[in-house]
Amino acid sequence: MRFPGSYFLQNLVARRELLYQLVRRDFDKRYVGSFGGWLWGVIQPLVLLASWVFVFQICFRVQPQGELARNYPLYLFSAQLPWTLFSDSLSRSASSFVDNRNFITKTVFPVESIPLSIFLSSCVQHFLGMIVLIGATAIWERHVSVYLPLLVPAVFLLALFSVGLSWIVASLHVYLRDVSQLVGVLLTFWFWFTPIFIEERMVPESLRFILVLNPMAYFVGIYRQCVLGSSPPAFNDFLVAAAFSLAVFVAGGFVFRRLRRGFADVL
Repeated sequence: MRFPGSYFLQNLVARRELLYQLVRRDFDKRYVGSFGGWLWGVIQPLVLLASWVFVFQICFRVQPQGELARNYPLYLFSAQLPWTLFSDSLSRSASSFVDNRNFITKTVFPVESIPLSIFLSSCVQHFLGMIVLIGATAIWERHVSVYLPLLVPAVFLLALFSVGLSWIVASLHVYLRDVSQLVGVLLTFWFWFTPIFIEERMVPESLRFILVLNPMAYFVGIYRQCVLGSSPPAFNDFLVAAAFSLAVFVAGGFVFRRLRRGFADVL
């Protein structure tokens, strides 16, 4: 049986120029007419981080314990970055096929490239945020982790997971226009069931199965360990994250190939 995403991966190199143009178009579109431009990609997460620190550390006095949580703002920021990359790319991809209906109905266009271009566009903002995080860690903690290169495979796995899930929701949205709204609701629930503000050990044992079944919990843990830890992320975390990512990517390719046949008729 042919791997559902293989047709896309095999032609990715040949389509690199098209993909570059899509990424550039998406990035420019987000900040068109904005005086601050791409700087808003740094300002927004910093303002959100400051709000979280005020509410959860100053008001609620939430203070996780342990090596990774010795600096609560960095603890939050290192978890916020992978979550923002994932949620931003998924939420914007949900309606991407409908938003680009002219490409789908009037031209021979590799529509499967659209969610990937959105993810890569979000990676630009993610990269800027990483620079801020690494710089803040170096200044604040006088520490730059030697395990930062391990974020490269982590981002690759997150790309597989995000793009695979984006294929599913974007394909379903073509036929059911409530899907993009549903994605927003589900991301809200998903956010609060991901250990961003707290450590996993603070979750009641009866509910820890939620973390075990939550792929983003592994990505958050990997990011924190790579940036703030003195030891590498657990190999099992990479294995579980890889298993989730590959499974979702294969499922996304399968769903997309099944549903794309009717895109032109519906759109």
